[in-house]
Amino acid sequence: MRLRDVLRKLHLWMGLSIGVMFAVLALSGTLLAFQSDLLKWQHPQLTGHTLPTPAQNAAMLQHIYQTPWPTPLRSADLPDAELPVWQLFLGGDTRVYLDPADGHPLLVRTPQTDWLLWLRLLHTHLLGGKVGEQVLGVIGVIELLLLISGAIIWWPRRGQWRNAVRMHAQPPARRWRSWHQSLGAALFPLLLLSTVTGVALIYKEPARAALRILFADRQAEPPKPPSMALQQAPIRWLEAMAAAQAALPQAELSRVSMPDAKNASLMVRARGPSEWNVVGRSLIVVDPYTAKVMAVYDAEKQGSGGLVSDGIYPLHAGVVGGNAWRLVIAFVGLLPAFFVTTGFLFWWARTRRKKA
Repeated sequence: MRLRDVLRKLHLWMGLSIGVMFAVLALSGTLLAFQSDLLKWQHPQLTGHTLPTPAQNAAMLQHIYQTPWPTPLRSADLPDAELPVWQLFLGGDTRVYLDPADGHPLLVRTPQTDWLLWLRLLHTHLLGGKVGEQVLGVIGVIELLLLISGAIIWWPRRGQWRNAVRMHAQPPARRWRSWHQSLGAALFPLLLLSTVTGVALIYKEPARAALRILFADRQAEPPKPPSMALQQAPIRWLEAMAAAQAALPQAELSRVSMPDAKNASLMVRARGPSEWNVVGRSLIVVDPYTAKVMAVYDAEKQGSGGLVSDGIYPLHAGVVGGNAWRLVIAFVGLLPAFFVTTGFLFWWARTRRKKA
C-alpha cells in the first residue's frame, strides 16, 4: 500500500476513536479560556473589593498562617485588580477565598462542588492525577500525529492548490471531506500551536531542556531555593514582604508560599513587567524572622529558551494578548469537535454509498 493509503486508514480510525476524547478535552479548554470571568459571574462576592494596603496584607498573612486549615496550605495569592480577594490553595485541589479587609471566608471551592475546578482537572489530568496526566500526554502525541498525517494526506500536487481548498455542497461524501480538509488546512497552524503547547505543558521539563538547548541558553537554571529550619520567633510579615518588593521593585508580588516544618523560608512569586505568566515566574526567598532576602531569581533575565518555555502556558491558556487571543484560543477549542463530526459524516456517507 502507498504511504498515503496507510496514513488515510490510520487518520480515519485514530480520528474516530482518540479524536473523540481530544474533542472533549478541547471543548473543556474553550470554557476554561473564560474561567476567570465565569468564576466572577457565578460568585459576585469575589468582586468590588478595595485593594488592601501593605499593612493589611501583612495582617492577613499572619491570620492565614495561624489558621488551622482542614488540609495543608500550599500557597496564597495576593489580591490584585483581576481578583481583589485572597485566594488560598489547599491540598486536595481545594481553594478558599477570603475578604481582603477582615479575612472572613467568601467562598470554598473543590472539584466535587465546583464544575470549573472539575473541568480544569479533566483538562489537565483526566481526573486521574499523575497517571491521568501521562495518559493525556499520550493522547496529545496521537493528536499531533493526526494533524501531521492529515496535512500529508491533504497536500495537493502542483497546480491543484485551488481545488484542494474548494468546499463543495454535494454529494454528501464530497461535502464532508472537502469541509474537513479545507478548514483543516487553513487552520492547521493554530491547531498545531494549541496541540504542541498542550503536550509541552505535560512534558514540561524535557520541553524546557530542549528549548534551552535549541536557543543555546548560557544562563544556568535557577538553583534550588535555600531552606531553613522553623523557629519559634515571630514572623515579620510587613518587613519581609517589603524586602521582597525591594528585591524586584518593578515586579508585582503575586503568590506566597508559607513557612512550614520542611522549609521555613518565605518564598514569594512575582511577575515582572514583561512576563506573560499571570502569577509570574520570578522568585524571591526571604528569611521571615529577619526579613533578609536570601535569594532572588529574575525570570526576565533568563535566556531565550527559558523565556519561550515560560510563555507556553500563557499562549495555551489564552491569558496573554488580551481578549483577541483568548477568543482565538476558545475558537480553536471548538475545532476538534468539528473535525471529528465531519470525519464521521464523511465515513458514514461513503459507507452508505458503497453499500447502495
